Amino acid sequence: MKNEQLKKLPFFGIPKLYPFIKPYLPKIVFMVSLGVLSSLIDSIYPIFNRYALDNFVGKKTLEGLGSFVVFYLVILVLQVIDNYISTYVCGQVEMSMDRDLRNASFNHLQELSFAYFNQNNVGYIHARVMSDTGKIGVMVSWRMMDIIWNGSYIVCVLIMMIFLNVKLALYVIILVPVAALFSMYFQKKLIVFNRKIREINSTITSNFNEGITGAKAIKTLVVEDKIQNDFEKDTGNMYRTSVHTAHFSALFTSSITLMSSLALSLVLWRGGIATMEGVIQIGTLSVFLSYALGLMEPVQNVIVTISELISVQVNVERFFKLIETESDVSDRPDVIEKYGDTFNPKKENWEDLYGDVEFEDVTFKYPDGDEYVLEHFNLKVPQGTNVAIVGETGAGKSTLVNLVCRFFKPTSGRVLIDGKDAADRSQLWLHSNIGYVLQTPHLFSGTVRDNLKYGKPDATEDEIWEALRLVSAETIVKRMEKGLDSDVGEDGGMLSTGEKQLLSFARAILSDPKILILDEATASIDTVTEKAIQDAIVTVTKGRTSFVIAHRLSTIVDADIILVVQDGKIIERGTHKELMRIKGFYHELFTRQFADEAFNQTAG
Repeated sequence: MKNEQLKKLPFFGIPKLYPFIKPYLPKIVFMVSLGVLSSLIDSIYPIFNRYALDNFVGKKTLEGLGSFVVFYLVILVLQVIDNYISTYVCGQVEMSMDRDLRNASFNHLQELSFAYFNQNNVGYIHARVMSDTGKIGVMVSWRMMDIIWNGSYIVCVLIMMIFLNVKLALYVIILVPVAALFSMYFQKKLIVFNRKIREINSTITSNFNEGITGAKAIKTLVVEDKIQNDFEKDTGNMYRTSVHTAHFSALFTSSITLMSSLALSLVLWRGGIATMEGVIQIGTLSVFLSYALGLMEPVQNVIVTISELISVQVNVERFFKLIETESDVSDRPDVIEKYGDTFNPKKENWEDLYGDVEFEDVTFKYPDGDEYVLEHFNLKVPQGTNVAIVGETGAGKSTLVNLVCRFFKPTSGRVLIDGKDAADRSQLWLHSNIGYVLQTPHLFSGTVRDNLKYGKPDATEDEIWEALRLVSAETIVKRMEKGLDSDVGEDGGMLSTGEKQLLSFARAILSDPKILILDEATASIDTVTEKAIQDAIVTVTKGRTSFVIAHRLSTIVDADIILVVQDGKIIERGTHKELMRIKGFYHELFTRQFADEAFNQTAG
């Protein structure tokens, strides 16, 4: 989480959570009622002991024992039923809250622009969606139930003790604030220690993951001893901190036990004298002994639970920080009204996309950047034009396609699609008409068919095979044991990089996009697969507006226009022949790369 100061939420953030709590309010009220009933039942059990001692043991008779046993069993059964239902309802509330909070945060993530994901790493986002929401769900269900039960039990016990004998009750009551102070002191210390343990554990987990995922690099660099020493240092730190925490936890538990023992001693002392003097009966003394032993633990639990609720406030703040983050790129209300949003599109109002793209006096800098990448940039790309974007690694070649796709919005100026400002139509409409092939292909867990249908969910069998044929991936799928129903593994791990790229290419063109974007699609594959994709590009770009971010310049010599990017700015534009003729930066890039390729072929 970033270090900016967050506004503290009152009452552990419950008011802001109310829209999520409201659907389950009847269940929560029912849950609270069951908690109060359960604490009341627990508090009256010693009264049964009092009755048995005074009426059966003291009077040495069994008269009325049957009715007593029946009534006792009824109360016992009632408590069992109460505990069962309350546990079930608590679980329901927790799981329901988890589901709703995670759905809300994940759905909001789908609406955020690329800028958010550039500025926040995966681990941070994952913690917001999974860890924070889970702790909020526990707070609203189990922690609330803990507060209700323990608080109600303390109140019931205090009332009953005062009702039975005020003087004897005071000897116990006087120790309650002392126990509370002890609990608050130790709990503050334990919160600090536990937070430190979590931080160390995060470091250990990170180092462990790095040790596994970077195993090859570790071995080739021969740094096993350094990695091992760093890991042992972290685990040693964890050990020392955990032992220190366990020490304080033991003191905490011992102090509460001491309070209970003191309460028990005072009751035995003053109650024993009162019993001998005939002021109270032996049954009443047994009630006070039970209450003295059992009262301090609920006091401790209330303090601990309140501390946990306070710590959960941070999770609530971080959750709302996520879902209240406004996207840098969003549709206007009037656009949503006409075209719908990401999850409720009004496709009946969507116009056909032709493919004309125009940059009109566009100035742009990234939200987290200081320098302008484009300044007063103008470019007309008629439908069917093949635009190549070239430059050295890290030069900023993806900027133009990010603007075409509305992943970012211009700082000033407009990007026109078919002569109309892209902001006047929905993002989903635009994205549905764009086929995008990334340099590093990503496949979802599932079958080949599942992955291809992400491009077009209602695609027929014939359409799928036609897309595979166009990108020369048909033979790859036919070689697989189950064909289209073959599993690709996590992130396509069961396929080679080239095979993954071909399938992602087929997925992109399956929807018959009017604009095709290839982001260095041939940079990470072998020459055979590259040739297959290049042949496919020639076929599928005909009649489509295409933007090709090129790694190998030999693949874009026939482009209608080539844009040369250096240090995030477009420094040259023209056809291959025009750029070679002026002998500028493109000429230098091309001749250098051509020389390198010729040398590699000779060396090979």
